[in-house]
Amino acid sequence: MKKIFSFGMTTVLVLSLSIGTVTSVSAESINGLNDKINDLEKEKQELNDKQGSLSSDKENTQSKINENLNEQSSVEKEIQNIDEKLNNTKNKISTKENEITETNNRIDELKNRIVELKEEIKVLKERIKKRNELLKDRLRAIQQNGGNMKYIEVILGSQSFGDFISRSSAVNAIMDQDKSIMEEQEADKLSLEKNKAEVENSKKEVEAKKASLVDQKKELVALKGDLNSQMKERESLMAKLEEEHSDLEEYKVSIEDEQEILAAQASAVEKAKRLAESEKGKLEQLAKEEAARKERERKAAAEAKSKSSSSQSSSSSSSNSNSGSSASASSSSNSGGGIFIWPAAGPKTSDYGYRIHPIYGTKKLHAGMDIGAGTGTTLKAAASGVVIRAGWMNGYGNTIMISHSINGTNYTTLYAHLSRISTSAGAVVSQGQTIGATGNTGGSTGPHLHFEVHKGGWNASKSNSVNPLNYLN
Repeated sequence: MKKIFSFGMTTVLVLSLSIGTVTSVSAESINGLNDKINDLEKEKQELNDKQGSLSSDKENTQSKINENLNEQSSVEKEIQNIDEKLNNTKNKISTKENEITETNNRIDELKNRIVELKEEIKVLKERIKKRNELLKDRLRAIQQNGGNMKYIEVILGSQSFGDFISRSSAVNAIMDQDKSIMEEQEADKLSLEKNKAEVENSKKEVEAKKASLVDQKKELVALKGDLNSQMKERESLMAKLEEEHSDLEEYKVSIEDEQEILAAQASAVEKAKRLAESEKGKLEQLAKEEAARKERERKAAAEAKSKSSSSQSSSSSSSNSNSGSSASASSSSNSGGGIFIWPAAGPKTSDYGYRIHPIYGTKKLHAGMDIGAGTGTTLKAAASGVVIRAGWMNGYGNTIMISHSINGTNYTTLYAHLSRISTSAGAVVSQGQTIGATGNTGGSTGPHLHFEVHKGGWNASKSNSVNPLNYLN
């Protein structure tokens, strides 16, 4: 940002253009005032141009703020969308974990069932083994006794009809028993095979389901990780946008402060111009009166010359004696290594330069030095000058700014975080004059005085700030 023009010329004029008794007027003094008036008019025009430039800069900054807010809104929606996806994914992962737990329980049940089946199979195998032995015995007996022919001999060997019925029933029972044994044997074998197949199939299905669930969970966990990464990126972007928005808002307010300072400068320049024009008018009037006086003296001298040469000589000497002085104006300033006095009693607590801001936590230029002064400590003007601002200033709290012209160089001093202001914009102050009291207003972490020195006028970028310690007595 461009620098604001200083009050150097304005200060000198305000301090030196008070009208006093003028004993002699020269064309040079009037011409000098004409030059000053022209310079002031030029400075006023430059200030107006600067105001226009600041207005344009403010509009551009507001446009960037709007863009930043729109981007913040867009990122906020993305964050909400990602957050919704994350919640859904977490719910799905929870569901899968529940399903995996249920599947593990099912696997445990099947394992227990397999153990039970093993016992059943063991019993079945034992029963089958016994039946096999029984069947072998029956077959062996049948083979040894000639098969079904023996059953016929038993029946035909009946002694009576009752005996025939008894023997027939016995033979039928034996044959039915053999048939039942065969059927039970077959049924047990089928049941054994069926149970084995059922458990094995169930186990495979459940294990396959578990593997599928585990894979699905892995995919969901991977998705969750990706969403978390996206969330971190968006949150990081949002933090940067919020910091950028804060900087833009602060910059915008700085521009507004600078516009107020420019307006105060323009007002002071106009005031100085009016004083110069008034002084010029009075000097022109005095020049006319002096010319008339000289004309009267010339006529009186000519009239006296005709009467006496001695009176002529006396009149001429008297005339020369009365016209030899001229008006002058000057301003006092300090000289040497330290051109400013300490504005408040107290030790230096923070240096000029880049540091981590104690409130915002970011690296910023500390454009001045801090003096450890308690609330209410007397604040003095570091040098003579013109007050160009006295009031609240964003971040600085209660603030005073003074323009100085010292040894041909223009400076602006700034005094911030004040508890009291005892001067006003446009006031002329002298070095050491009480202008307020230190405090803890604005962006401050404790009572102290923040003191800045700028070569030239103050500007929001603080590009022309210097280390105050190098300029203090």
